[in-house]
Amino acid sequence: MPLFSRTRLFAALTLGAALCAPALAQDFPNKPITFIVPFAAGSATDQIGRAIGQGVTEQTGQPVVIENRPGASAMIGAQTAARAAPDGYTVLITTNTTHAANEHLYKSLAYDPVKDFAPITLLGKGGQIMVVHPDAPAKTVGEFIEQARKQPGRLSFGSGSSSSRIAGELLQQMAGIELLHVPYKSNPLGITDLLGGQIDTMITDTATGLPQVSAGKLRALGVTGSERSALAPEIPTIAEAGVPGYEMGYWFAAYAPAGTPEPVVARLHELLRKAADSKAAESFYRQTGTAKETSTPQELAAFQAEESKKWGRIIKSAGIQPE
Repeated sequence: MPLFSRTRLFAALTLGAALCAPALAQDFPNKPITFIVPFAAGSATDQIGRAIGQGVTEQTGQPVVIENRPGASAMIGAQTAARAAPDGYTVLITTNTTHAANEHLYKSLAYDPVKDFAPITLLGKGGQIMVVHPDAPAKTVGEFIEQARKQPGRLSFGSGSSSSRIAGELLQQMAGIELLHVPYKSNPLGITDLLGGQIDTMITDTATGLPQVSAGKLRALGVTGSERSALAPEIPTIAEAGVPGYEMGYWFAAYAPAGTPEPVVARLHELLRKAADSKAAESFYRQTGTAKETSTPQELAAFQAEESKKWGRIIKSAGIQPE
């Protein structure tokens, strides 16, 4: 084919794609959307995914299917989403675990947190809570630290996310104690073992831990934020309870597979942002103490870059070697 003809053909195809993209976004969605959650059912990420999904369904009339893919520090779910068709019908509802911490915790990942995804929006930010079994001898953070110092490496802490793990690692570093780390596919699975007495403590998201505290099944020792939680103001911060300067949190965000057309990403952004204002989402934010926060795709990309640097510094200072 002559060069001129090939050039005209390429131009025509490019123009056709550009003209079709807005039409595609206008008709989107016309079938169910899948939200991949890289943590187990019942986790905070699962809860916010279901709440946002309900808000999307209310707007579009299309079902939102929640697909839980826990395991390998959320890498299984992230990889699944990265390999999905970039048509807007697969969305990853995730946290800083997959998109800020894992790249510093592991020598190699099965996905690229930047190149494999198209940012959609932030969904919220939250804090964590340190919990123990009600029969545990420690009734305060200070007592737990004292007990740990007397038994180096004997007390264990579970984690089902990078946020949970790093919170425990940071506690060890700042308090000068040595704990045994027990990893789980998701925080609810760790909570189950804590309830059964198989591990000694967890620092987990408030959405998972606080209901157990309210039911009297676990005892709270402290929260990880710089201020006490409005949901449980009687629980001190870990900083005021014995570890000055301690602070740790996490965030939720939504991503599409890389290559998803920009008009479709824009439509998803519109749907998810409005879904964050739905009754189901507002209930989640209120009941879990999560701060609602949305963003533009560009703002999420910039935020993720800064968070990756921050988590890298925390992990390095905690002396954690990439696995």
